[in-house]
Amino acid sequence: MFIGEYSHTIDAKGRLIVPSRFREQLGDEFVVTKGLDGCLFVYENSEWRSFEEKLHALPLTNANARKFTRFFLAGASACEVDRQGRILIPAVLREFAKLEKDVVLVGVGSRIEIWNKALWTEKNVYDDMEEIAENMEGLGI
Repeated sequence: MFIGEYSHTIDAKGRLIVPSRFREQLGDEFVVTKGLDGCLFVYENSEWRSFEEKLHALPLTNANARKFTRFFLAGASACEVDRQGRILIPAVLREFAKLEKDVVLVGVGSRIEIWNKALWTEKNVYDDMEEIAENMEGLGI
């Protein structure tokens, strides 16, 4: 399970250091794709295969299912860690997540999210956690 929050910078070539704790769990190769809320999702290979299977099980006749599947699969890229512990994030994914310099990598259980630091700070304000917590009861928490 991925947990924790790490601040890093992405260089001009689009390379990003992956924290060692994440690298240990990810292995040498993994998948990066477009995520929700304007970030990127990073999946360890077996978790990616599981997610892919769920996408393939969606009905082809459903327009939203096709669009949802296209969103994740068309943007997906296999990434490898270099000797310095960095990955090269493809330009299309950097543009999607507005990754320019300062980024935040966040472990959220089965995946890692990569955020533009300013967007992370803007979108992840926890002033309403009491109200959100009350609503989680209906979801089994």
